[in-house]
Amino acid sequence: MHLSKLQQEFTIAIAELINYATMRGYGLTFGDAFRDIRVHGKFGIKSSYSSGYSVHKLRLAADFNLFIDGDYIADGKHQAWLDLGEQWEKMHESARWGGRFNDANHFSFNWQGYK
Repeated sequence: MHLSKLQQEFTIAIAELINYATMRGYGLTFGDAFRDIRVHGKFGIKSSYSSGYSVHKLRLAADFNLFIDGDYIADGKHQAWLDLGEQWEKMHESARWGGRFNDANHFSFNWQGYK
């Protein structure tokens, strides 16, 4: 699949995840989404806190801040993160949830083995 097609599918899936979260009573704000290569280096190059192979650089990842009843949920093991993560994993064959690797607020699509 072409990267641009996968990026478009990712964008649609993120919109669907946000809608799902809203319907469940969760509030989301964006954390990191696109990581500009002018700051973070091209894909494969590490020049900041970001991994050299971060799919954020490819527009295939978004990190969220989660709120319930106005309270920020920092605990990555909170049931709401699990709910969102499991929903995300059902949405697309490329969907990867960071909760599987201790980064619960990370939602991405796999690209050539990177998540």
